[in-house]
Amino acid sequence: MKKKNFRNLHRDLGYFYIGLIISFAFSGLMMNHRDSWHPEKYTTETKMIQVQLPKENQINEKFAEALGVKLGIDDKLRKHSIKKGSLKISFENHDLEIDLKTGKGEMVTFIKTPIISQAMKLHKSTSNFWIYYSDIFALSLIAIALTGTIMIKGGKFSFKERGWKLALAGVLFPLLFLFLLS
Repeated sequence: MKKKNFRNLHRDLGYFYIGLIISFAFSGLMMNHRDSWHPEKYTTETKMIQVQLPKENQINEKFAEALGVKLGIDDKLRKHSIKKGSLKISFENHDLEIDLKTGKGEMVTFIKTPIISQAMKLHKSTSNFWIYYSDIFALSLIAIALTGTIMIKGGKFSFKERGWKLALAGVLFPLLFLFLLS
């Protein structure tokens, strides 16, 4: 294959996937910070509540669902947990956090953030179609990366002279993080 064909493939794949690249990059940034803020949803109301809680060993999924109904929550239960003296219950559009000793807490009502929540769903989707499309996308990103290495003819900015050093650093940097974090 001639260099011109690689340049054309690189350009056309880049144009075709520009929307998906931006969408994945954007939602990936938000997913990286989902523990400190919730870009997928935004709060519409926060209300203080006071409830009577049973003993900790009696708090289960059935209790969480019943408490939601008692508080007027009609959306689906997602999960519940007890951590550091607090009962946390998450519904599709509500979050509860209640102190186990006092029964005082807050109910947060939220709605999905348009466009952002849909973009973040791309990262979480397990649909067969989306998995195959994502596999093709991943292979295309590899093709974009490899064709980009041969687009510059010889000289001080070519892959042979300079690019391989940057590519090596780009491979070593995430590996370093993997070793440091494990």
